[in-house]
Amino acid sequence: MVSEITRQQFRRFRSLRRAWYSFWLLVAAYVLSLFSEHLANDRPLLMRYDGATYFPTLKFYPAEAFGGQYRTEADYLALEASPEFKAKGGWMLFPPIKSDPLRSYLRESGSPPHAPSARHWLGTDDSARDVAARLLYGFRSSMTFALTLAVIGAAMGIVAGGIQGYAGGWVDLAGQRLIEIWSALPFLYVVILIGSIYGQTFGVLLFVFLLFEWIGLSYYMRGEFYRLKHQTFTQAAQALGAGPIRILYRHILPNAMVPVITLFPFMLIGGISSLTALDFLGFGLPPPTPSWGEMLQQGLKYLYAPWLAISSVTALFTTLLLASFVGEGARAAFDPRSSNAIR
Repeated sequence: MVSEITRQQFRRFRSLRRAWYSFWLLVAAYVLSLFSEHLANDRPLLMRYDGATYFPTLKFYPAEAFGGQYRTEADYLALEASPEFKAKGGWMLFPPIKSDPLRSYLRESGSPPHAPSARHWLGTDDSARDVAARLLYGFRSSMTFALTLAVIGAAMGIVAGGIQGYAGGWVDLAGQRLIEIWSALPFLYVVILIGSIYGQTFGVLLFVFLLFEWIGLSYYMRGEFYRLKHQTFTQAAQALGAGPIRILYRHILPNAMVPVITLFPFMLIGGISSLTALDFLGFGLPPPTPSWGEMLQQGLKYLYAPWLAISSVTALFTTLLLASFVGEGARAAFDPRSSNAIR
């Protein structure tokens, strides 16, 4: 059941138009990015050939199914221009961005990176790959990474801080000393070391980030649990015979969620920024994975191709700005100590 206070906080958040609209813009953009294969691809969404219907973005079809000689996937761009294909009533419906983020389009005139054109709206990079497609897939990778990191990191911070704050005593003292030692480890060196041993994959990077992501939130949760365990409602639950688990889960945790809600958007911002920085330095996702950091690095390298830097910086800036607006609104709506409403 949602309390009346929580309903009031959500209504207050909805009244902050900048935060509310930013939240839904981010949600809509991320949901769309989950269907990137249907928005940016050089495989058609729908295809008709010789009286049959095909869905290449959903299923693999060998080239021999369309009159080719091999069982490898058909080159649909070449097939579209084939007279034999058209002679059998063939036609294709492509996604809005008719490019694959991993494919090099070397048939374009001149040497890459190519300038924006009707074929490639934001141009191509140094490997002749479509920038618009890579931006879209890079957004999905960044948001998925940051969301996963923020959710798991928040859960770990709640557990670590909650145990320290509720138990107190030597548990709290030992936990704080261990956290201080752990947080002193050089993060970048840990990334380089583990990446060199196990490879720079999505899972490895997420694991390394999770080793440190929970620390900041644990301080807030420790303080909240320590404060709430001395409140009257907690003492009343103890007097009625409620166990520690029930008290933690049913009484203290719901009242200690303000730091989580207000800090979550900023944890999201930190995850996106950190992954982009690592990709820029070459310690992030392995090539040829679409990455905003890698595109920023290309923009710095090819200053005569400004579309590389402008497109990646604009995408990064817009995403972080929207997340910042959401974070400001959440803090104004859910934090009772916040007196300035942001509209």
